Amino acid sequence: MPALGALVAEPLFVLVDTAVVGRLGTAPLAGLALAGTVLTTAVGLCVFLAYGTTAGVARALGAGERAMAARLGVDGVWLGLTLGTVLAVGLWTTGPALVAALGAPDDVATHAVAYLRWSAPGLPGMLAVLAATGALRGMLDTRTPLRVAAAGALLNAVLSVALVLGLGMGVAGSGLGTAVTQLLMGAVLTRTVLRDARRLGATHRPSPAGLLAGLRTGGPLLARTATLRLAVLLAAWVAAGLGAVTLAGHQVVGAVWGLCAFALDALAIAAQALVGHRLGAGDLPATRATLRRVLGWGVGAGALLGIVVGVTGWWLAPLFTTDPDVRRAVAAALVVVAVSLPVAGWVFVLDGVLIGAGDGRYLAVVGVVTLLAYAPVALAVRSAAPMGEAGLVWSWAAFAGVFMLARAVTTGLRAAGTGWMRTGA
Repeated sequence: MPALGALVAEPLFVLVDTAVVGRLGTAPLAGLALAGTVLTTAVGLCVFLAYGTTAGVARALGAGERAMAARLGVDGVWLGLTLGTVLAVGLWTTGPALVAALGAPDDVATHAVAYLRWSAPGLPGMLAVLAATGALRGMLDTRTPLRVAAAGALLNAVLSVALVLGLGMGVAGSGLGTAVTQLLMGAVLTRTVLRDARRLGATHRPSPAGLLAGLRTGGPLLARTATLRLAVLLAAWVAAGLGAVTLAGHQVVGAVWGLCAFALDALAIAAQALVGHRLGAGDLPATRATLRRVLGWGVGAGALLGIVVGVTGWWLAPLFTTDPDVRRAVAAALVVVAVSLPVAGWVFVLDGVLIGAGDGRYLAVVGVVTLLAYAPVALAVRSAAPMGEAGLVWSWAAFAGVFMLARAVTTGLRAAGTGWMRTGA
């Protein structure tokens, strides 16, 4: 439950920004959709900072190596700060080119670039949050990330309203509010990890060997995440080619999907930490029992969320936009999302289990397979689907249907065997 709260707080950033920016009109909302996709792609590629750190710390803890577990957490935070700084500079300088590559109209591109550049300074904080959260989860502490994430979500909401609507900064104000929030969250969680390291006798200084080990461990997870983010970018590109209404609707549906995905991912986080801990201790029966339990919860929670989204879609759409065409498109596409959520619950849980087991190489390989299964369908939708409501429905049927089913098959086949069940720290 604490993991659920912490994960849901993150997409609440997107939901709040979407609701506030949506009051400015369709072009600013479409710009936020493109910029948000680029930004979450950059951060998503570094999610190995959380996943790899969780798995490594959990295994070390399960094997009784508490000082080693703390040292892995410190190295992860330093790696996050370094990569975040590099990404911030890169996005600031290449933002216009990235937005242009996604095919945004001129009025949309202006807003997208503004959001990217004002939010980029927050990336070191965001990546430090990922690494520190992963370290704390590996220590089986999900309450500290919850408290920080909840405070961050509240602060982001206040700053977004004050800067966008109060001071009239527009989309740039939304990006600035998010950047300030991320930097403060990163500072708080980094301090927590360093305090725990001092208590357990680990150094605060970065270890070159530890940083390199983090990069090596994260390599397969980076490749796996790259295929996922390419699929998300492909979905945004498809929406951009079907008009401003479809693209604006894609932002709203994507925000709802993200909230549901992070809620389901709470089970994956629990499974990741518990599976890593049990494999570190060499307890294979407990590992298999954990797998069965979390899979049942994942599919059941996905079905429940699907019912909620399907029933409330017509009431959710007006919260994010005043455009009647966008509202109709959002409500229709949310039905597609609702149907796909039980499968998503299966996929996210198995992802967490295999990451906790350190099975990143397999996930990297099948990530390419699932992307290749989805890409032709996405291209067909962009070339043949009509603009507006129908286009948004077809776009999400391809992503939430074909892509997620391909992931469900590949992860299910792996979990049925024993090749991923490797023991020890």
